[in-house]
Order: sequence, then structure tokens, then C-alpha cells
Amino acid sequence: MKNVKIPEWVKPTPFLTVDGIIRIFNPQFKGIVLIKRKNPPLGYALPGGFVDYGESVEDALTREMKEEVNLEIEVVKLLGIYSNPNRDPRLHTASCVFICNAYELPQAGDDAKEAFIFKLEEIPFEKLVFDHSRIIADYLKFS
Repeated sequence: MKNVKIPEWVKPTPFLTVDGIIRIFNPQFKGIVLIKRKNPPLGYALPGGFVDYGESVEDALTREMKEEVNLEIEVVKLLGIYSNPNRDPRLHTASCVFICNAYELPQAGDDAKEAFIFKLEEIPFEKLVFDHSRIIADYLKFS
């Protein structure tokens, strides 16, 4: 797949990404995982990243959660797709956001400077980057 010739008529499209709302149960519900980003834009964020060419969004989600917070996840459901062209100040992305469960404690890795578990009532909405405050608000509304 990596050596596919792209026809001239193909136009640029948004970059596909995944984000995970990881609910930690250890043994009961503790909260959701947020990372403090190592790279700009700096701030708190849901763990996530880019889907590689030839990779499914589900496989990308599993890979990114392992890389960013060292967690094996159980995918519960798709929360939604977030595609506002201004959601990421770096470039146009479209993110598939999944609700996941995990049963261990997160550890920062890859692009994460630190990893945290936040109780729902303690989420620092004003310090979230990208459109993650909207995503978490949707999660709270629809859960």
C-alpha cells in the first residue's frame, strides 16, 4: 500500500485522527485519562493521534492509546466524528472519538509529558487544547 501512485485529480483531504475517552476502572470508576502535551499546542488533551495509511481507525486507536498512555483498552463505542476545519491549529483534521475502558493506571509516553486520571467534576475544561472541551462535554451529555 505504501507505493501507491496518487492520481493528479486527488485533492488534499483532512488528516484522519483518533482520540480516546478512556474510563479507568481500578476496581471501580476512577475518572478519565487526560495527558499534558509535550509538544505544541501545549495543555491538557485526550490521548490520541494520527491514523497511518493502511491502518483502520480501530487499530490506530489501540496503537495510540498504548503509545501515549501505555494502556490496553476495551473499545465501548464511537462517541462521534469531529471535523471542524479549525479544531486543530496545526492543520485540518477529522477525529473519530471513541469511548474506551481500561483497568490499569496510565503512564505517559510518546507525545505525552504526563498522564492523569481526572474525576469528571475536576476536568480542567479551560486548559484543554483542540476541541477536547466540546468532545468531553458531549461525552458527559450523552453518557
